[in-house]
Amino acid sequence: MILFYQIGILFFYLGVVIASLFNRKAKLFVAGRKNIFKTIADCLVSIPSGQLPTADWIWFHCSSLGEFEQARPLIEKYKVQSTKYKVVITFFSPSGYEIRKNYDGADLICYLPLDTKANAKKFISLLNPSQVFFVKYDFWFNFLNELHDRKIPTYLVSANFREEQFKGIYGNYLRRVLKFFTRIFVQNETSQKILSANGIPEAMVAGDLRFDRVAQTVSNPKKIPIVETFASSPNPSPAGEGSMSRCKVMVCGSTWSKDEGIISNFKLQTSNFKLIIAPHEISESHIQSIIQLFNHSTILLFSEISKEPVSSAMEKLKAANILLIDNIGMLSSLYQYADVAYIGGGFGAGIHNILEAVAFGVPVIFGPKHDKFPEAKELTEQGGGFSITDEKELERAMTLLLSDEKILKMASMVCKNFVMQRRGAAEKIADAVG
Repeated sequence: MILFYQIGILFFYLGVVIASLFNRKAKLFVAGRKNIFKTIADCLVSIPSGQLPTADWIWFHCSSLGEFEQARPLIEKYKVQSTKYKVVITFFSPSGYEIRKNYDGADLICYLPLDTKANAKKFISLLNPSQVFFVKYDFWFNFLNELHDRKIPTYLVSANFREEQFKGIYGNYLRRVLKFFTRIFVQNETSQKILSANGIPEAMVAGDLRFDRVAQTVSNPKKIPIVETFASSPNPSPAGEGSMSRCKVMVCGSTWSKDEGIISNFKLQTSNFKLIIAPHEISESHIQSIIQLFNHSTILLFSEISKEPVSSAMEKLKAANILLIDNIGMLSSLYQYADVAYIGGGFGAGIHNILEAVAFGVPVIFGPKHDKFPEAKELTEQGGGFSITDEKELERAMTLLLSDEKILKMASMVCKNFVMQRRGAAEKIADAVG
C-alpha cells in the first residue's frame, strides 16, 4: 500500500505541473516549491538569534487558510506569550500560503515540500523541530514517518473523525498513519471513541480550536467604515417611502451559485432588509453573475465604492440595498454588522464555517448539507441555527427572526453562549504537551 502511495505522490505532482500551464493555483503550488530548501536554509541563517541562542523551533503544518485560522490561538501561545520558541508554519495549499505568507506571528512561513522520503529527511534535518503540530488533518506519510523515527514529539490537534473514514483502503492507511502521532487531541468524545475502537488509544478530548479563534476575533474585531455606513443606514423602499430607522442586515458568507439563486429569489420579493454578500468565488465572471441575479436592486461593489471620495461614497451607501464584497479576507469581520447570517455551501459539498458569525451572536441560516458539522446540528436544536432546503424555508426563517425582536434576541444569546462555553482548547493542548 505504501509503495502505491509513493508512486501516487509522484503522479500527483506530475499532474499539478501539467495543470500549472493553465491553472493559476497549480502554478503557485509548483512555483512556491522551487528551490524551497535553499529558501528555508537561507531564512534560518538570516534570522538573528538575539537573546534566543537556544530557542526551540515549533513547527505547525496547516493544509490551508481555514486550518491556519483554527490554529492561531495555539500558535500565538507559543510565539507571542513565550520567548522560548521560534515558530515555522507550513502550508500545503496556495490558498493558505498566499494570504498568510506575511503573518507576523511566525519566524518562517513556507510551503510544505512534496511528501517524498528525501524531502521529509531534508526538511526535518534543516529545521530540527522540538515539537510538531499538524492541524486537523493532512496526513503526509513520509513526513510523519520520519518524525516518528526521530522520536520528535508530534501532535494532531483539533481532529474530528467519523466511522466511515476507517473503512476500506483509506481506513487502513489512516489507522497506520495516526499511530505516528505522539498524541491526538480531538474535538469530542465521539472521535475519541472511534479512535479507541480502531486501536489508537493516545487521544485526548481538548475541544475545537475554532472556538478559541472566533472568540479572539470578537474580542477585537476589525472595523470596516464602508460596511459600517452601509449597515447603519436605513434601507430605502422602492417607492422612496417607509421607515427611516436602521434596517436589519443579513450577511451572506462563502456563498455559491445555488445559495445566491435562493437568496436572490427571496430578496427580490421583499425590501425590508439589506444584504452584504461575500461569495466563495470572486472571479469577475462570478461577480457579474451575482449582479445579474439581483438586477432590480441597487448593488455596490466594495472594490469600487472604496475608491470613491468620502462624500459621494456615503450617498451611494445610503441609497444601496446590497453590498457585494469582491475580495478575500474580510468575512470574519463582516459578521459584526449582521443581524442574521446565511452561510453558503449547504447545497454543495457542505457548509462553510458558521462559527465566525455565531461568535458575534448572529443566528445562522444554511443549506441541508451539514451532516459533517456537529455544531450546525447542535445550534439548530438550540434555536440559534436554521437549516433550509429551498426559498420557502428561507422565507420562514427570515420572517421568524426579523419580525419578532424577542426571538431574534433569544437566538442571538444562544449563539453567544454556544461559543463562550466551548473555548479553552488551546489552553488544554498547551498544558498537556508541556
